[in-house]
Amino acid sequence: MKKFVLMFALILSVCSLKAQNAVEVSKWYDNFSIGAFGGVTTPLDFNSIFPINPIAGVRVQKDITPILGLQAEGLVTLNDNHFTFSKTAVANTNVGLNGVVNVSNSLGKQRNRWFEMFAVAGIGWIHYWDNSSNYLSAKTGLDLNFNLGKGHSLVLTPAVYWNLNKNEKIEFNKNNAQLALSLGYVYHFKNSNGTHSFKYYDIDALNGEINYLREELAKKPTEIIKKEIQYVGGNIIVNNPFIVTFAKGSSNLSEEAISVLRTVPSGSKVKIIATASPEGNERFNQNLSQERADAVKHYLEILDVEVISADGVGVQGETSNRIAVITIQ
Repeated sequence: MKKFVLMFALILSVCSLKAQNAVEVSKWYDNFSIGAFGGVTTPLDFNSIFPINPIAGVRVQKDITPILGLQAEGLVTLNDNHFTFSKTAVANTNVGLNGVVNVSNSLGKQRNRWFEMFAVAGIGWIHYWDNSSNYLSAKTGLDLNFNLGKGHSLVLTPAVYWNLNKNEKIEFNKNNAQLALSLGYVYHFKNSNGTHSFKYYDIDALNGEINYLREELAKKPTEIIKKEIQYVGGNIIVNNPFIVTFAKGSSNLSEEAISVLRTVPSGSKVKIIATASPEGNERFNQNLSQERADAVKHYLEILDVEVISADGVGVQGETSNRIAVITIQ
């Protein structure tokens, strides 16, 4: 039993590695899959290859994170499976609950791949049908997952199934174990995000895009402001405007935005114009831009700044993006 615990602890320790990406938080009913498989087993003691026995079963898996998951498995072994001689067509049934570690995601960036490797280990219960005996079982193995797209996968599984207490004590004994090789089909149910898996975001790429937009904003702030001001009231000369940015689809003020708003002189009179980026429909962008203008207004009023107007103007060309412009009157 110590070997089993140490091995699973080693697998879990791999998960401490961090990759520079993020994953969308999924709902509890997301990232489920179901599969059917069949294969053969042979005695692990290698005294002989035979008897080779057919196996079949089903699996249901829930991926809790891109690295960790849980797998429930039901397995049927036919004929003599080297655990005990069977006089029935079904030698035994084995029901188990396994922990799953996505080795590919734990060692590299978390992303959708055509090939993934999972480490699987768990505990179960064997029932022998010829004599109605029951034993504690364990599984250790790998799931080699070949993703075919649109939620379909083929899974090749080399594994060892252990009869832990056949000798009336808990032990990993090769004389009471089966080496198995199975091939299965797995369907990944469609998630609430419209995909069949987690939706991954490359942090490095997102940071690069954010930095690029900031650089472009710093280069041409006057052009951006002119377009926004002209939309409201014609050519107005703007001196030392204040600009805050927003996250995609959000009207929440970031710490950086708050630090900019705190530099607006107390007692001054200002006008606020907020915009949205081109994603989404026109009505959504109009409402979002107004929410951004209102958020800036409410915070400035706390700072004793008089807000003359706070207008959301939706999407204004390619340069407007996700900003709010504050001008002192």
